[in-house]
Amino acid sequence: MEHQPRKRFGQNFLRDDAVIDRIQGAIAPKPGEHLIEIGPGEGAITRGLLMAAGTLDVIELDRDLVGPLGERLGALGDLRIHQGDALRIDLASLVPPGTRLRLVGNLPYNISTPLLFRFIEQLDCIHDMHLMLQQEVAERIAADPGSKAYGRLSVMVQTRCSAETLFKIPPEAFRPPPKVTSAFLRLRPHRPPRVHIDDPERHARIVAAAFNQRRKTLRNSLSGLLDEATLSALGIDPRLRAEQLDVASFARLANARPA
Repeated sequence: MEHQPRKRFGQNFLRDDAVIDRIQGAIAPKPGEHLIEIGPGEGAITRGLLMAAGTLDVIELDRDLVGPLGERLGALGDLRIHQGDALRIDLASLVPPGTRLRLVGNLPYNISTPLLFRFIEQLDCIHDMHLMLQQEVAERIAADPGSKAYGRLSVMVQTRCSAETLFKIPPEAFRPPPKVTSAFLRLRPHRPPRVHIDDPERHARIVAAAFNQRRKTLRNSLSGLLDEATLSALGIDPRLRAEQLDVASFARLANARPA
């Protein structure tokens, strides 16, 4: 019997062979690489990844999918299925010490941002990420300063990774079709880091405050965190709005202390 997608898990199963082939080509897995797939579902991408790499770890929240996945694909290679929540799993624990993994996933729309932030916390063990996301979220992640889509998510991700939207995926490629278009995104950690952040928590607070009310100028949105004199000393016009600052400027704000 065909598994019925569960709304509470945000399940939309990929079923379009042309899209699956395109995803496989973009990831280009090789034997011996350590790949981890988030939310394999019915195994549309899993099959190709496992056959190419020989070994694959998958993290699946839905208990009812775990058994059928192993039965269908277990003979194709070393498939290691971890039933659990990707928000709680330590990715580094799934690969040998010092090894960097490749992360692949069709992220549920309802928790895609928390998952992204969780993965970014673990970048030390990640070589790259290939993720299916809602197109709007992918556009926000990869947006340039000054654009309407540029915001907190853009700065937080681009501070740590390069972001490239590879292609769009139409709703009809999934079962059931979501109400939005998806996109396939590639993230690669900056090595060495693009910018230095003294205090990541302070950086996150400043970015969040700056974008909390987009129409406010930095003078107003950052009041209580940085004064106008400090902004001016950094060469940043206090009359600017958050979307006009690039990633490096936010790093300078975070590393500064009030004058």
